[in-house]
Amino acid sequence: MGKRSVTIHDLFETKSVTNPVLAPDDKTAVIVVTSMNKEDNAYYSAIHHVDLETKDVTQWTFGKQKVSAPKWSADGKMLAYLSNRTETNQLYVLPVGGGEARQLTNCKNGIDSFEWSPCGQKIWCSGTVKIGETFSSTEKTEEEFPQPIRVTKMKYKADRIGIVPQDEYTQIGCIDIATETISDFTSEPFHHSLQAVSSDGKQLVMGVKRLQEDDHDFSSPLVLVDIETKEETVLLDAQGYFGNVHFSKDDRYIAYVGFDLTFKNATQADVFVYDQTDGLTMNMTAGLDAPVGDESISDHLQQAYAPGVVWTEDEQLYFQLSVMGDVRLYAAMLDGSIYPATGEDEHIYGYDVATNGEFALLTVSKATHPGELYYQTIATGERIALTSFNEDWLKKVQLVQPQAVYYTNDHIDVQGWLLKPADYKEGQTYPLIVQIHGGPHAMYGNTYFHEMQLLAANGYGVLYVNPRGSHGYSQEHVDSVRGYYGGGDYADIMAGVDEVLAQEAWIDADRLGVTGGSYGGFMTNWIVGHTNRFKAAVTQRSISNWISFFGVSDVGYYLADWQLRTGMQDVDRLWQHSPLKYANKIETPLLILHSECDFRCPIEQAEQLFITLKDLGKVTEFVRFPESDHDLSRTGLPNLRVARINEIIGWFERYL
Repeated sequence: MGKRSVTIHDLFETKSVTNPVLAPDDKTAVIVVTSMNKEDNAYYSAIHHVDLETKDVTQWTFGKQKVSAPKWSADGKMLAYLSNRTETNQLYVLPVGGGEARQLTNCKNGIDSFEWSPCGQKIWCSGTVKIGETFSSTEKTEEEFPQPIRVTKMKYKADRIGIVPQDEYTQIGCIDIATETISDFTSEPFHHSLQAVSSDGKQLVMGVKRLQEDDHDFSSPLVLVDIETKEETVLLDAQGYFGNVHFSKDDRYIAYVGFDLTFKNATQADVFVYDQTDGLTMNMTAGLDAPVGDESISDHLQQAYAPGVVWTEDEQLYFQLSVMGDVRLYAAMLDGSIYPATGEDEHIYGYDVATNGEFALLTVSKATHPGELYYQTIATGERIALTSFNEDWLKKVQLVQPQAVYYTNDHIDVQGWLLKPADYKEGQTYPLIVQIHGGPHAMYGNTYFHEMQLLAANGYGVLYVNPRGSHGYSQEHVDSVRGYYGGGDYADIMAGVDEVLAQEAWIDADRLGVTGGSYGGFMTNWIVGHTNRFKAAVTQRSISNWISFFGVSDVGYYLADWQLRTGMQDVDRLWQHSPLKYANKIETPLLILHSECDFRCPIEQAEQLFITLKDLGKVTEFVRFPESDHDLSRTGLPNLRVARINEIIGWFERYL
């Protein structure tokens, strides 16, 4: 019996296998397995236990809930995790020897993160607490009527959250497991982030910014705190984004990941190590011209959180590195030596490393594989599959292997990938759809992407490239889009189209489509306003007008400066980079998709474009998605994700 093509509803058949966490004895581990539930229109996940000796995989949590962040106690006898079983995320502990999970917290706003104390009797946690209240406050005081909201800060709203409460701050608390009581460790009216607890339980690292609030201050101080005396040592106080803190096994070294604002948000992340003996900090990855972490774009993975670094007992550091479309595991030693621990053409989206450094647990995806858990021997690279959650599905479907595309435009080397239609037959011609990623500082790569495979299954070729502005190809490459939106990036994408048209006779040059979201939506709008080569286009969660974007986006007031190198002091330049300016030149039928609760690229961006195009007599339609934010295509309500893809395919069917 032959394999079938991918369908939209395969979203519900594949499982997302993530978050491998080794037990303290390195003999067992846990993972999180997430799937989409069609009937309940929800995402459910469960913790599974993996015995590394017998290779047995056992489900440990059940029910209609979303679980996350499993962490072992130091003695390996308990597992703590977060669950939304009671709507907000609360903390649960599960005895490993058997028994029911116990809910430890009932915090009004839930728990954001937690870390075990090595004594096993306490768990440190963080969550949002209203001024004047504590973690133990549980009564919900709801006003009978709507109340006005006073806004005094520019950063007063956020995508996924909405209006940010002005009188609530993230605080750190400590839970006594036996009594299930929480004591407040911080209470000042500042945001505190719980970063790490030392191996001896005497120190913790937190992030806290106590300066007078400044809308243009992007510092992220990291502070080392003596838990008993509360004496503080500043590890870092710089403009930028820093976190993912981890103590070495002996607590001498403290590693963290992040980047300053040298190139604003286009700056590549590095691994830093602070030495408690001399107070000096080393940049361990300064010699690597690639970003630390996972910059790969995917629409399949759910809750794919990976540690910033993992220490071994001989003071090696393991971390992810995004390079040339791959996300690989790398290792660094304190003497400065660095080497890759995994190979090419894959996406390492989760990992943990044994204390002795002999093996790693990896969750790995490839272009034709959604991902599973693997055991890899570090010295030899030998790899064994430990799970098979997607094996039966892979036996049923025909996935298309993308071919890598390399070309040069304006002395810039660009990498991309080309999918042939799933039903490709030699001698026939097919339409081609160009996909453009968001960011723009993200990366297409060697990972499973349902939407790409679905378009190929519907008879389309698919081209997706990493133009200038994309991560993974050098600091110069990722920075070179800033200030030049619609310039070299546009030329890189169009050069990619020319390249595959010259090389692949099966592509019908008269049936080209283009689509993308966020920055990819901006670029879709820009493309159809600057060329009529495309016969159909779908723009998603896009930017059309930088002037209004400045004031309505949750990041607009600084992102315009970071990305275009200008702000409201130069509206002419903002307008010059706005696709709306070129609406009268658009001849391509354009479908506009946008989420109603998108605070990153608010829906007014779509409304302006749609009304303008209709007023000009252009071919356009506008689809609004309720109860959806900027991440609709990745984490939105399942039925709306299906509807979104149906809209895209339907539009291309109509006009290609």
